[in-house]
Amino acid sequence: MRGRLIYMCILILSLCGCRKELCYNHDEHSFGVRIDLRTDWELVWERDYGCGWEGCWNPEWGCGYEDLSPGIPEGIRLIAYHKTDGYKDFNIDPQGKRVTLGTEGEYSFLLYNNDTEYLVYSDLSSSKEASATTRTTSRAEFKSPNEGERVINQPDMLFGRYIETMLVERKMETEVVQLEMRPLVYTYFVRMEFSQGYEYLSKAQGLFAGMAEKVYLYDGHTGTESASIMFDCEEGEDFLSAKVMTFGVPDYPGDHYSKGEEDGKEDYMIRLDVLMTNGLYKTFDIDVSAQMKNQPRGGVILIEGLCITDEEGGVFEGGGFGVGVDPWGDTINIPLK
Repeated sequence: MRGRLIYMCILILSLCGCRKELCYNHDEHSFGVRIDLRTDWELVWERDYGCGWEGCWNPEWGCGYEDLSPGIPEGIRLIAYHKTDGYKDFNIDPQGKRVTLGTEGEYSFLLYNNDTEYLVYSDLSSSKEASATTRTTSRAEFKSPNEGERVINQPDMLFGRYIETMLVERKMETEVVQLEMRPLVYTYFVRMEFSQGYEYLSKAQGLFAGMAEKVYLYDGHTGTESASIMFDCEEGEDFLSAKVMTFGVPDYPGDHYSKGEEDGKEDYMIRLDVLMTNGLYKTFDIDVSAQMKNQPRGGVILIEGLCITDEEGGVFEGGGFGVGVDPWGDTINIPLK
């Protein structure tokens, strides 16, 4: 009897000490159609085609070279295109995420950041046609120096990446995909220096004409249509500066293509509208085509010699300010080469 009691006690203790561990990650340990995306970010604001701005940056420009670099976005939109079963999209974290696709087979994947405000996307159902543009500005008084160009707001910072083809099978292990998100929007740092009359300046806004109207997400090439991008100016001691975000120049291949021959394009213009302290306006039309030849994807535009004469900026005869003058209305066009 004593031996039987000892046996029963041992059996009870063994049953109490052995419990089944619950699996809270069942999807990770079962057969499925999954990919594990892991992302890095290429945080650059310009592509160097020979200007070498990083090595010769002027500290007197008011900001550092690295200050223009974008930050990591808040999230990613992933569109998975199945060869025969249509497409579906997912929102994932900026560092990546495990994604369950459901249907095995051949896929293409398009990724771009999903935290944009002003961008407008088109043809996302087709990976090779998907593109992004930005909204027409609501300020009707702004007119492009290039006739017929749409005046648009600056695009938000946009990154993208495309995987042409990938076979995803149903299996126990999850396919790990390491990729780098690359810029599709670049920045031009524009510095505009005055040789005379800067004290008469009250406010300034501008347009960067001749820039690409849209970009294709799968390879980063820009469309053939051009647009004028509106920008605000920051005031310095005797200069204005602006950071203008764009898709780059029109009809230009993505980064992994070799640089093409120059096409002789001569209609890159900056229109600077200046409100003077007397309430009148003056417009400068500045041809920057020569500076754009080696800067198709961001860079630096330097403008010198802007002038407001005493006659233009002096006290307005109506009492010091232009009563009844429409905002950014009649202007004096001063072409500068």
